Amino acid sequence: MTRTRDHVLRIDLSTRSVRRDRVPERWRRLFLGGKGLGARYLYEELEAETNPLGPDNLLGLMLGPLSGCLPGETRYAAVTKSPLTGGFLDSYAGGRFPARLAGTLPDCLGVLVTGRADSPVAVRIDEGSVEITAADGLAGADTETVAESCPDAATACIGPAGEAMVRYASIASDGGDHHAGRGGAGAVMGAKNLKAVVVRGDPVRPTGELAELRREYAEAYRNHDTGRWLRSGATIESLDFADETGLLATRGWQETAFDGSDAIGVEAAKAAAVEREYSDDDHPGGFRVETDDGDTVPRGATAMTLGAGLGIDDFDDVATLGAVCDRLGMDVIGAGNAVAWAIRAADAGCVDLDVSFGDADAAVGLLERIATRDGPIADALADGVSVAADRYGGEAFVPTVKSMAVPSYDPRRAGSMALAYATSDRGGCHRRARPFEREVFEGEWTLETQVRAVVAAQDVRSALWCLPTDDFVGDVLDDLGAEWLAALEREYDSSDLSRLGRRVWTLVRLFNVREGFDRSDDSLPPVFRDPPSAGGPSIDPDDFERALDRYYASRGWGPNGRPLPETLARLELDDVADDRTPLGSPGTDPNSTSAAGDRSE
Repeated sequence: MTRTRDHVLRIDLSTRSVRRDRVPERWRRLFLGGKGLGARYLYEELEAETNPLGPDNLLGLMLGPLSGCLPGETRYAAVTKSPLTGGFLDSYAGGRFPARLAGTLPDCLGVLVTGRADSPVAVRIDEGSVEITAADGLAGADTETVAESCPDAATACIGPAGEAMVRYASIASDGGDHHAGRGGAGAVMGAKNLKAVVVRGDPVRPTGELAELRREYAEAYRNHDTGRWLRSGATIESLDFADETGLLATRGWQETAFDGSDAIGVEAAKAAAVEREYSDDDHPGGFRVETDDGDTVPRGATAMTLGAGLGIDDFDDVATLGAVCDRLGMDVIGAGNAVAWAIRAADAGCVDLDVSFGDADAAVGLLERIATRDGPIADALADGVSVAADRYGGEAFVPTVKSMAVPSYDPRRAGSMALAYATSDRGGCHRRARPFEREVFEGEWTLETQVRAVVAAQDVRSALWCLPTDDFVGDVLDDLGAEWLAALEREYDSSDLSRLGRRVWTLVRLFNVREGFDRSDDSLPPVFRDPPSAGGPSIDPDDFERALDRYYASRGWGPNGRPLPETLARLELDDVADDRTPLGSPGTDPNSTSAAGDRSE
């Protein structure tokens, strides 16, 4: 039996104080850990309109009750208020850092960081002891250099992009092999002058029933279709799938297929790479794919966004672009979309830049300028594509939802993906729900089918991320982890955990409503209103609005996307909402669209 995780470690960088707090038992029961518990702390402790880059913002590095026990890589959730969207953010990463963090803090469900240091610092955690030390010598260092400076430890750090508070800067682990990438958690670290969290100690070694479950499920994961698929190409096959099904965003969302996909897809990766499975305790059931030179082969998002998205069909060039983002500490999806928008904006005469599709060298140069905010255009792009368009024009080329750049699965081919993007709680995201994987093969779905698929997937992933585990590993957890929790004497069944997912999704909605989000934010950008250049479908705005009505009704939210009081009572959230969070009225018809408001309410 592992030790009970029932504390959080609190670090205030302004006062350089450290303490342990016990997590309220009700919170542990209702939210478990990971995303759910992080969201509960964020909702409780942040006032509305808190500056995401100010000292009062909270950054949680959240674990869960099963951290270090589940098959696949141990993961952590970076939970904070996003400087990119102004709303809730949860971003995930695996590797050695969360494995060591879970082992060295066996009674903790996370680390909560507030305040701001006067100069760059590192937090060092070693077998439960915590020290805040100067990190001036690492100022400006890239993520590989930070990792190399701590060869006997695991690190979560920022690169130059985080220090410059690029609003899609990532938190990098294992020298840039893993990133909590989306939404700008790295910028929050930069604003706090926190260069790195350094962890020494051994990973968790489960015993008894948990050890037996890990052996059983690790074998099941290895033999599962998802496990075999990941071992074969570490998600890069996603590019081939998207290209074959007409979903692949190409050349700044102008096309939905890429004539150079064979040169940067899974077969090209296999030709350039050797596969190596980890067998150490940090990576039970995990793996990575490397080239003969030791460089990490691009994964799906890299090949899709920095390859097809930029019209680049050279495998080495794509790998270089991915490595640049990894070292600088930038989300590849946000960075790739920024460069693609800049190319289209330059072609339209909105900005004066010498960049073009297919030019990898120019893309590298622009990425490096964005990471250091070198010049007015790079500075605008560092704040996100939506900000750049506000300053320079080019709104028709913007591919964002809630200011977060959308991944490279084009929703014009799958209406369910349009709904999934629009309703994603952290902004444009394919990891909350991926219904396109079914829709493209099953034919056009009804609006009701789309809604059911999106809501179910969002709830399942919210529940899995409270453990937390990767949703790929979740494919072998038929009961969403109930059997594992039973080994910890935590009695849940799959329906309890499904309800947990819905509870957490609604809690995050409460947070975003308090920040001023409403129906107008659950929308799609103009780039999807027209068909691709080669022809094909576009988003029907009337169908989309009807699907959104049905989505809100399914969730028990009012017509403006605000959770109804009776929904909160049913989900045991009635003690959460307060007069700072305007809600839908009990008598409102959630299928009505007549009350779509704005953030000025």
